[in-house]
Amino acid sequence: MKQIVIISGKGGTGKTVLTASFAVLAKNKVMVDCDVDAADLHLLLHPETREKHEFRSGVTARINSEICQQCGQCISVCRFDAISENFVVDPVSCEGCKICSYVCPEGAITLEENVSGEWFVSDTKYGPLVHAKLGIAEENSGKLVTQVRQTAKEIAEKQGMDYVIIDGPPGIGCPVIASITGVDLSLIVTEPTLSGIHDMQRVVQVSKHFGVPTKVVINKFDINTANSEEIKKLCDKEGIELMAEIPFSRKVSESIVQGIPFVEHCTNGISNIISSLWERIK
Repeated sequence: MKQIVIISGKGGTGKTVLTASFAVLAKNKVMVDCDVDAADLHLLLHPETREKHEFRSGVTARINSEICQQCGQCISVCRFDAISENFVVDPVSCEGCKICSYVCPEGAITLEENVSGEWFVSDTKYGPLVHAKLGIAEENSGKLVTQVRQTAKEIAEKQGMDYVIIDGPPGIGCPVIASITGVDLSLIVTEPTLSGIHDMQRVVQVSKHFGVPTKVVINKFDINTANSEEIKKLCDKEGIELMAEIPFSRKVSESIVQGIPFVEHCTNGISNIISSLWERIK
């Protein structure tokens, strides 16, 4: 079983378009959407939910009013002003640091686990999809990414799948690290803009730090050929293979609007480039 993650360093470079196309081209695979903060792979794969699970992370204090003697010690030690004068905990302000429960002489404060999101196992016409939705302003997205990746790996091993194809999150933070750890290939999708180049360099360093084999694809390479040449030089300097250069096409946007993976929507030259790319990385 081979695990392939598609990452970008920044959002909007086309990694989900590429991942959805791989979902069409690859046989015998499980797809994973690890962009749990802003998942969008489902918009192209149209999953039917088979399993739904709560994601629990972090804790929030709760005061038992029947036990509380309103001594005020919890209010005085709370650095987040999360406890009102009426001894009610504001769940938005509470950081779950637990100090209030330590100082309460009556033992009236308990910590309750938060429901921070949901994760799903779904069926699509292209195969199983494991995906998730983190609650607004919730934390521990790296932990949720680990959950969906582990579930996808278990499905792949149980059903004898050949590939786990991962749509990674943007950036270089915890969810990215959780997405690339232990994969067989990190495919970075970049674009020839200054921000694209800058963020590609950052995510290359993260990938190299974790010893993950890394390759690069330039999307919309023809919108700025000078910057595309700069990306090629950077790849040479880092010893990273440039796998493909994909030209700009309005048909990509059309496929997104219609909710269809690009290689299924079009059979033009770009589809051929993506098909050739898959044959080289699979």
